[in-house]
Amino acid sequence: PTQNFTKKFEKIFVPCVIALAFVTSFSFLILDETAAQSFYRAMAVLLAASPCALAIATPSAVLSGVARAARGGVLIKGGAPLEAMGHLDAIAFDKTGTLTEGKPKLVAVRAETGFSEDTVLSLAASLERASEHPLAEAIVSGAQDRGVALLKAANFQSVTGQGVKGQVDGHEVALGNAKLLESLGIDAKKISHLANLQRADGSTVMLIAIDGEAAGLIGVADPIKVSTPEAIRDLHAAGIKIVMLTGDSSATATAVASQLDIDQVQAEVMPEQKVDAVSQLQMQGHIVAMAGDGINDAPALAQAHVGIAMGTGTDVAMESAGVTLVKGDLRGIVRARRLSQSTMRNIRQNLFFAFIYNAAGIPVAAGLLYPFFGILLSPMIAAAAMSFSSVSVITNALRLRHVKL
Repeated sequence: PTQNFTKKFEKIFVPCVIALAFVTSFSFLILDETAAQSFYRAMAVLLAASPCALAIATPSAVLSGVARAARGGVLIKGGAPLEAMGHLDAIAFDKTGTLTEGKPKLVAVRAETGFSEDTVLSLAASLERASEHPLAEAIVSGAQDRGVALLKAANFQSVTGQGVKGQVDGHEVALGNAKLLESLGIDAKKISHLANLQRADGSTVMLIAIDGEAAGLIGVADPIKVSTPEAIRDLHAAGIKIVMLTGDSSATATAVASQLDIDQVQAEVMPEQKVDAVSQLQMQGHIVAMAGDGINDAPALAQAHVGIAMGTGTDVAMESAGVTLVKGDLRGIVRARRLSQSTMRNIRQNLFFAFIYNAAGIPVAAGLLYPFFGILLSPMIAAAAMSFSSVSVITNALRLRHVKL
């Protein structure tokens, strides 16, 4: 946006300077200067007004800022997201893999009457082998650690925002949240009490149905990243509203949110509902960032003013985002915000350097002081001043390479 403003200014500034050069040349002809001397006066005006420093004021600072961010573990795709980072006042976070490690572990298996825990875990893990979701990997790994046999699955189907279903060893198996079981016409009320108790500990709970009957639940815990509490505290200190958008149950999301002091929680949301939540924040006048790591976060990342992807997440998320945290460290958001503010200050300083040379040089080159003091600006001096202004801008921009984050 700052660069666009500069371009608009240049469209007015350049024609005006060219016109002033012609006026200066004719004015000195009228004052009985030779044609060569009048030409030199016009050249002095053009050289003193050369907008080189103005043109590079923003790009040089952005380039230096982006390079500094990369060394700090944050990849920023150009000037627009870099500038927007400094204006954020609300950030929406996905939970799994963003606020948490994304490396969940199996912590509980509960079976209803008529089913054994080993049977429940075996069928669930066998079905989840076809999934690439971190929770699926945790279930499969947990089953292998417990020595539970894994069977062949068929007709695997992933239902976005709900879970998975398929056939295992001749059984119809569904594993996911209550919405999945409800869509299949399965009554999950008899295991909802156990599920709520497990969620109160911050675990993600998946309900399992076998042959159309609720058979039990599986609890998976995903530890909060070590860096997350500090990042949330720093963002709160900066006056930023923190929102959690997750497909997990309300109980699990609330448990995690209470540990992190998150301002607002929206649980059991589908991918398209994440987009709606971000849009709602924007309509409320917030400058919004969305941070996530999965394919289902990509639409919300694209909708936000700034999308922030975890480098430990999916390629689709990183492609949709303007900022990528290489190691998934949320403190990188705080660093990127500080860098954005430093970069914008640097750009304003660069624009000041560019304008001050023009403001001082153009009137002298145009002969404003000539009638009073007989002072004229040599084209060589004008050229040197123009070059010095560009060097000043670049030197100032390079200071960003050493700014403390």
